[in-house]
Amino acid sequence: MNDVPLPDPAHERLTRLWQAHRPAGPVLPWELKTVYGSRWVRFHSLPESKRYAQDEAEYAVLLDRYNTVLDELFAGGEAYVVTTDWADPSEPTDYAARRAALHPQGTLWTPLDETDDPDPAFHTRWYFYADRRPWQRGCLDPLLRAVADDTLPGIFVTDPGFTRIHHPYDAGADVILPTPEERDRLRDRHSAWLSAHPSGY
Repeated sequence: MNDVPLPDPAHERLTRLWQAHRPAGPVLPWELKTVYGSRWVRFHSLPESKRYAQDEAEYAVLLDRYNTVLDELFAGGEAYVVTTDWADPSEPTDYAARRAALHPQGTLWTPLDETDDPDPAFHTRWYFYADRRPWQRGCLDPLLRAVADDTLPGIFVTDPGFTRIHHPYDAGADVILPTPEERDRLRDRHSAWLSAHPSGY
C-alpha cells in the first residue's frame, strides 16, 4: 500500500468522542442499527416502502423526508458529514472520484479495517472522510440523491457531540437518538414513514 495522507488534526475530537462510546467506534454506517439498536429507528423514503424514485416528484418526496428528519436532528447547530470509500487515497478509483466530487469538503478522518471474515481475502480497509458545517436544509441534496440511487452508499451525519446520527441509504434512513424515549417521540411523529415489518426494517 502506498503512503496515505495523515488524518486532518481537526477530526481528532471526532475520533475521541466516538472512541468514548460503548461500544467504541467508528463503525461502518450500515452497522449502526445493530450497534445502537435500543435507540434506533428506520424511516422509509417513499410511500408504500418503494425503493427507488422514478421521477422528479418522487425525488422531491424522498428529499423532503430526508431533510425533515435531518432538520429535527440538527437545525440551529452544526453537523459532521461523513462519507466512506474503500479505495486507498493514493490510488483513487472512479467511485473515489465521484465521492470526492459530491463531498469536496471532506478530508480524511480515519481508516477502519473490516476483518470479521475469517478469509483475509475478504478483509477491507475503509476510509472515512468528514467535514463540519452549519446545518442548512438542502445542503446535502446532491449527496442524498446519490444515496437514493445507490451510487454513493456509506454516508452518515452526526452532531458534534455524537448524540444523534442519521445514516441515509437507498430506500430510507437509519436514525440513532440519544435515548430510547427521544427515539420513540421521533418515530411517533413520522409513523407513516415506518416499515410495516415487525422488525422495523
